Amino acid sequence: MQASEIEALFTREDGQFLFARWGRPIAPVVIGVEDETLQVVKGALEAVCVLSGHKMAETDPELGANLMIFFFRDWAELPDVPNLDRLVPDLGPLVARLEAAEANQYRVFRFDKAGAIQAAFVFLRMDEHLSAVPAETLALSQVVQTILLWSDTAFRDRSPLAVAGEKTVLRPDIASVIRAAYDPVMPDVAQDASHALRLAARVGLEN
Repeated sequence: MQASEIEALFTREDGQFLFARWGRPIAPVVIGVEDETLQVVKGALEAVCVLSGHKMAETDPELGANLMIFFFRDWAELPDVPNLDRLVPDLGPLVARLEAAEANQYRVFRFDKAGAIQAAFVFLRMDEHLSAVPAETLALSQVVQTILLWSDTAFRDRSPLAVAGEKTVLRPDIASVIRAAYDPVMPDVAQDASHALRLAARVGLEN
């Protein structure tokens, strides 16, 4: 990928460049699914962590779980989740906006004092569209979109996944960006677009 393409992946709709990766091991919990789907989600997370070189953990010392993925049928269910309003600010108004927009997914990130990702909350309303997506595809898509703080427009026009034969896989160019982003010499946070040049240099080394 060219530096300009990578820059676009982390440039928000308001023109701000903002890159962040996880600053701690990911301790996941998945809510609202059967054990079979739970294993699919955790398998996708393990695969992306192997790709990036980032670590997973059983628990987070502060939060217990720092990646929470919720599967549900109606946005109105969220305010009834115990203590969720403490983890997600302004939960009530957020739910109202998502209901009005008829959204079927939403991600919320929390950051540590340095700006690295501290926690993420993934909400999936299993409407007709999401219910038709294979569990493996849905899980991989959500994990990929949570492993970094991508731009709010990064995957608006093109999915981070691709079809290879009968399988859905992570696009090689996006995989390269994830690997480069988690290079140990790279910072957890960057707000200058020159960071895209550093990422592009590392992506180039893989080719």
